Amino acid sequence: IQINKMQDEIDFVFDATKEDMDRAISHLEKAMVKIRAGRANPSMLEGVMVEYYGAATPLSQVSNVNTPDARTISIQPWEKQLITEIEKAIMNAGLGFNPMNNGDSVIISVPPLTEERRRDLAKLAKSESENAKVGVRAARKTAMDELKKLGNDGLSEELRKDLESDIQKMTDDYITKCDALYAKKEKDIMTV
Repeated sequence: IQINKMQDEIDFVFDATKEDMDRAISHLEKAMVKIRAGRANPSMLEGVMVEYYGAATPLSQVSNVNTPDARTISIQPWEKQLITEIEKAIMNAGLGFNPMNNGDSVIISVPPLTEERRRDLAKLAKSESENAKVGVRAARKTAMDELKKLGNDGLSEELRKDLESDIQKMTDDYITKCDALYAKKEKDIMTV
């Protein structure tokens, strides 16, 4: 019975660690999507909230957002009277876009990125990647602490060292994922 309980605790440590590391990667992927890479993308407007019947509502819930070409984002509101609200929300979002409307929809012309802006965005991507790595390492530390506690509860030193080595391998894999996501985003940003 004691061995099964110990195995359950070990499984729990590994599952929780993997979950925490997955969460760090998932957060990094979302952050990378929001970092602009020159081409128009509906996700650039993901954080924009529109005043809709007195409630702040995500832009995607009051309109269709699409990209007819690489430099244009088109927003087709479901209700015509929302056009000025949408324009105002985009201006207030601080994205550096200048929306225009043609009476039916809001059009955003996405300006090409300057070299300096590209470098700034690459730095931002690097910073997001480093934050994710901090999350991965925090999950590793928690797991190592838990394994130490299990060592005090009777887990053999040899097995603990093996498990710590497995946790370290998992950590290395996740750090590699962070680096790969950053490298891909940096290439996207720096490609003119």
